[in-house]
Amino acid sequence: MDYVIHELKTHFSGRTFEKKREDLLFTTLETGVLVHALKHLRDVLGFRHLVLITAVDWIEEDQFQLTYLLRNHTQKTDVGLRVFIPRQNPVMESVHTLWETAATYQRELHEMFGIDFPGSPRVNKPFILEGWQDIPPYRRDFDTKKYSEETYFPRPGRKTHDPETYMKQKLYPDGTES
Repeated sequence: MDYVIHELKTHFSGRTFEKKREDLLFTTLETGVLVHALKHLRDVLGFRHLVLITAVDWIEEDQFQLTYLLRNHTQKTDVGLRVFIPRQNPVMESVHTLWETAATYQRELHEMFGIDFPGSPRVNKPFILEGWQDIPPYRRDFDTKKYSEETYFPRPGRKTHDPETYMKQKLYPDGTES
């Protein structure tokens, strides 16, 4: 994986590198170089398989983290490229021209997080939330409990728990958190 680190440092100013395993590396890049780095990894270094694109809502930092995971089947190695975009008006360049499957991931991220990928095929068409009118449900400011209470009225005999309190009781029954 040292050759990948060298390439990303040399050509794309990779800032941090985390070797999670001998065959798995993550780095964080500026958004402006992401597409070039993905293309370089695919065309020069053999990372031809886009495994996934995923997002994390870092609401405290007012940004989303996008992670693009690539696989080199010959070397049996994976590289994850991370970029951060603002939560307000989140837009990222589409990579559907590099991998057709990217359009599906981008469509899902658009629907679940509200991240826009201009030019991505069918990105504005409903993916699984047909008729959804609320804020995107994977954003951390989406109130799942409130939505459930408003959408699914209480059923007789069923007890409802506050999720945060309930999980603390399950994880720390003696009341002490580590």
